[in-house]
Amino acid sequence: MLDPLSTVPLYQQIRDRVVEAIGRGELHRGDALASVRQLAGAFAINPATVSKAYDQLRSEGLVATNAKSGSFVATDRDTAVAPPDYLAGFESRLTTLLAEGRARGLSPTALQDMCGHVMRSLDPPEEDQ
Repeated sequence: MLDPLSTVPLYQQIRDRVVEAIGRGELHRGDALASVRQLAGAFAINPATVSKAYDQLRSEGLVATNAKSGSFVATDRDTAVAPPDYLAGFESRLTTLLAEGRARGLSPTALQDMCGHVMRSLDPPEEDQ
């Protein structure tokens, strides 16, 4: 879902929704993404916005594009291996996000509960695995 009233740019929202779908296992390596024109038309947004999101996903190695088949998922959450430079950047971003929560008055317990909730939302229930 995209929120045109959000302070988060639309291209970032698109990028984030694709990453979340990969992280939840809803999108897998080789799955086709909607074309730039299709997605732009579906949300009545500028195609350049969608293109910017797809460009960001390509630069992150999560999406690839083929002239014949269009854009598709280039990774799978269960087989991907995070490179060391990604891990360092991830920890830094996570530190900043958690520090922001503390600066806004969230307790360590509240932050841990939120982290647990998000992690549970990314994995199917035990009986589905």
